[in-house]
Formats: sequence, C-alpha cells, structure tokens
Amino acid sequence: MQIYLPIAEVSVNAFLLLGIGGLVGILSGLFGVGGGFLITPLLFFAGIPPAVAVATSANQIVASSVSAVLAHIRRRTVDFRMGTVLLLGGLAGSACGVVVFNYMRSLGQIDLFVSLCYVVFLGAIGGLMFVESLRALRRSRRPGALPKRRKHGLVHTLPLKMKFRISGLYISAIPPIVVGFSVGVLSAVMGVGGGFIMVPAMIYLLGMPTKVVIGTSLFQIIFVTAFTTLLHATTNHTVDMALAVLLLVGGVVGAQFGSRIGARMRAEQLRILLALLVLAVCFKLGLDLVLTPTEIYSLDPEGIG
Repeated sequence: MQIYLPIAEVSVNAFLLLGIGGLVGILSGLFGVGGGFLITPLLFFAGIPPAVAVATSANQIVASSVSAVLAHIRRRTVDFRMGTVLLLGGLAGSACGVVVFNYMRSLGQIDLFVSLCYVVFLGAIGGLMFVESLRALRRSRRPGALPKRRKHGLVHTLPLKMKFRISGLYISAIPPIVVGFSVGVLSAVMGVGGGFIMVPAMIYLLGMPTKVVIGTSLFQIIFVTAFTTLLHATTNHTVDMALAVLLLVGGVVGAQFGSRIGARMRAEQLRILLALLVLAVCFKLGLDLVLTPTEIYSLDPEGIG
C-alpha cells in the first residue's frame, strides 16, 4: 500500500515504514537504546530525503522518550539538576547544529554531510562498542577478576563545582554542559537523541551511577529533540507528520516484542549484536558513498528559479 508523504514529496510503502518503526522498536526494547542513530539511515535506504529523515526522526524520539522517562521518574532515578545543566548545553548545541544544517543545505551538500557524519560516528561508536563487549565477555568468563577502580580525572579539578545529590556527585558544571552541547549538535545534524554518546559519557566521564544515567539522559533528550524539531519545522519545513505517525505506530508494537526477547539474552551478547548492527549500517552507508549512483543527475526544485 503506497502512501504519499507531503513533506518528503515521495510515495513509500506504508508497511515498509511500519516495518522500519517496528524494527527500531524491537531494537529499543532489546538493547535499551532510542534507535535514532539507526532509524535515520534506514529511512535513507527507504528513499526518504536526508533532510526530512533527520527532522522527522528527532520528532519520533520525543514521543518515545516521554513515556520512558515517566517510568524513571516514578522510580526516582532522574537527576533533575544534572538534567537541567545538560539541557542548557543541549539547547545551545541544538541551535548551533541547526545553523550548520541550514548552511550545508544552502550549499546543496546536506545529503553528503549527513551521510558522512553517520559513517564517522557509527563507525567509531560501533567499533568501540564491539571491543568493549568482547572485553566484558572475557571478564564474565573469569569470575575471579576484579574490576579496576577509576581514579579522579579532569572533571574533578575544573572550577564552577555543583552538588548533584541524586547522582552523589560534586563536580564542575563545565563537563556536563560540554556533553549536552555536543549531543545537541548531533541531534540537529543527525536526527538522533544522542543517547548512544551521552550515556557512556555520563558513566565514564562524569562518573554518574548507571541507575540514574538512563532517566536523566531521557529527560534531557526530550527537550533537546523537541527544540530541534521545532527549529527544523519553522526554518526548514522538513518535519513530515504522516511519516512520524507511521514510525511511532510500528515502534510501539516493536518495543513490546524487543523487551521480551531481550529478557532471554545475556547483556554481553546483546551489546555485541548491537555493535555488529551499527557497523553493518555504517558499512552500507559508506558503500553508498563510494559506489556510482544509479542516477548520475538529479533535479533540485529549490535550485530552479
């Protein structure tokens, strides 16, 4: 069943979009990630223009993150003070990211720019995840090995220190602002929530407890991606609500299956599978960049005057 997407200006099979949303929903329930870093490349493969895929993916992340953060609030695993500091950096980063996005779009290079960003970040993150997962798998087979204690780093020596009671930290506000800013830029340019970078940064850089990290990350992601969506909708007009609804419906159903499957697998196995999936998507995007396209020439309606 073909459906016309008015903003993307393409006709796509509705069941294909539901399937993409369902697949990302399964991944979300299976691996505990928002899936924004995978849903955007999958939309590229389905023929959705990158500008629309980025803006609409950010919109989809807002809806999926709201329900998740409510559960964390009930369990009191959200550090609102840390989330607010991250949010300040995230909003500034999002505004800067949209400026960069609009500039690259005015040059006619936004498709290449977004694809290159995905190849670089997915390749780096997927590679690091794969190596870390292999190490964790080896450690799990040696129960007698004790983990090394982390020493205080630069984050504990910087000025402007604040006390974050729920996280049990007394650190400088500068690193959280920098982390939030970086994630805000990524959200605007790549259409991701940034959790795949923020969560490791909060654990290993800021030293936050794992049980508080997810809820605090989601709290920040909601506002940053909502702000990003608003900026894209008002400046670029690239948010396709018909596409977002189909992705949401598929995602809600897929998440239920993913959570059931994930409960039957070991954490180390799940991380290795996710790393391999990320690397596979990175490889496909990289391959598309170097192979000769089927259509050498294309028309840009915005460039006709």
